[in-house]
Amino acid sequence: MRTGGQIVVDQLELNGADLAFCLPGESYLPVLDALYDSPIRLVTCRHEQGAANAAEAYGKLTGRPGICLVTRGPGATQAAVGVHTAKQDSSPMLLLVGQVPRAFRGREAWQELDYAEVFGGIAKAAWEVDAAERIPEHMAEAYALACSGRPGPVVLALPEDVLVEEADVEDGMRVDVPRVAPTDDDLARVRELLAASERPLVVAGEGGWTAATSRDVQAFCEAHSLPVAVSFRCQDYVDNRSPSYVGVLGVAMDEALAGRFRDADLVLAIGGRLGEVPTRRYALLQSQTLIHIHPDPDELGRVHTPALGIHATLEEAAAALRALEPVESRWVAWTNAARSEYERTLEHQPMEGDVDLGEIMALLRERLPGDAVQTCGAGNFTVWAHRFAEFTQFGTQACPRSGSMGYGVPAAVAAQLVHPRRVVVCFTGDGDFVMSSPELATAVQYDLPIVIVLVNNGMYATIRMHQERAYPRRVIGTDLDNPDFPALARAYGAHGERVARTEDFEDAFERALAARKPAVLELPVDPERISPRIKLSELRGET
Repeated sequence: MRTGGQIVVDQLELNGADLAFCLPGESYLPVLDALYDSPIRLVTCRHEQGAANAAEAYGKLTGRPGICLVTRGPGATQAAVGVHTAKQDSSPMLLLVGQVPRAFRGREAWQELDYAEVFGGIAKAAWEVDAAERIPEHMAEAYALACSGRPGPVVLALPEDVLVEEADVEDGMRVDVPRVAPTDDDLARVRELLAASERPLVVAGEGGWTAATSRDVQAFCEAHSLPVAVSFRCQDYVDNRSPSYVGVLGVAMDEALAGRFRDADLVLAIGGRLGEVPTRRYALLQSQTLIHIHPDPDELGRVHTPALGIHATLEEAAAALRALEPVESRWVAWTNAARSEYERTLEHQPMEGDVDLGEIMALLRERLPGDAVQTCGAGNFTVWAHRFAEFTQFGTQACPRSGSMGYGVPAAVAAQLVHPRRVVVCFTGDGDFVMSSPELATAVQYDLPIVIVLVNNGMYATIRMHQERAYPRRVIGTDLDNPDFPALARAYGAHGERVARTEDFEDAFERALAARKPAVLELPVDPERISPRIKLSELRGET
């Protein structure tokens, strides 16, 4: 006989869980008690949003479901941000939520919510466990849903009395996701469409990538001299030094790359949904012939109608593409030109003020080891972090494709736990950091030497940019008065410095690494340069 809480933890162990993030709650104490004797490492965060974002980042970095445990009511709603990111980013995740006892359901008991109703629109599935003896069945279904097709978040509500209840029940089966390979007819058609093309473009996007997928897609593109662009915040999917790599289809997309996408006569999308950001509000993908490979058949034709839709898991699809006999490459000059255009995007314009983010990113591009993990949240500071960074290994970028602020610090916590011997750098802004600064206490508690590079321009810069463009000089709601960030870091027990000049950054970064504890490097920047290619004065029509 086992309690429901013990059965839950046993199913997590069965399915290979090694790490879980939580905010403790009395509604799921039996689960916490079972974790006391479990090899699963439990990390206590300081806010449910941080716990959920850390779990989502774990799923993104490992391909296995990130586990997040929160209490009922406000605990669950505060974790919804991470669930939304897991859905939009196609990351496997399990959110386990305490629930009121079954006898109290339907009376709006204290902190009672209908989780299927609350999470129905942002999770792959959400439901409530009805009996301890059925927990293995429910957990197996949750794991299968989170990992199969288009990966994503699943929410399970666990009533208090179900977790206390004892049952004599066998464990479920370890969940293995079915693998689907493209058919011979599919591959023949791919080769036929490639042979007819003159201006092809491969687009690599989310949906179940692995290191093997990355290697095979790169080898396929190089063997065929194909240009490959990556979707928003998927820059680690292809080695950026490859002669086939031509850039990222993201926010502030390079105009030359946008033109390549628009002018392509064939788009081969491997994963991804070709959503609003990579297609620039759905404008770049119009009349091109589209081949779309995706592990979820429901995504084929959902946003764009492909000439050839292929239902296949991405690792199997990539291996099959790599094995294709090359066709005559009539697009070598097209690929080489696109590659040259990408290399020019690494050149930065001088920045106003004493701190030049372009110079700092160029330094980090040379200094960071290839396996360093870079995380970020959301804001205009990320345009520097994305445009001027280079990624050479899969699994080294954890950034929210959902555009969620407050993601970078908890993602860095997760990354350092997953890769304790690697360098982990979080790029954040002043507004972004304050949304998740309590997770700096988590990093200190668990002795995680993450380095946080904090860009401080005293405003919510992305909103300010749009505000000045639409309503020049009518500034409201976007200015920020900030704390002393290095002092705040030191108060948490971290290393903290303000780096006021570009030439001081290199030594400060080395001191941060040598501290062997969490570190915050504040970069006070001139607000005039609101993004790498845009000045505030230009938006106002002053220059």
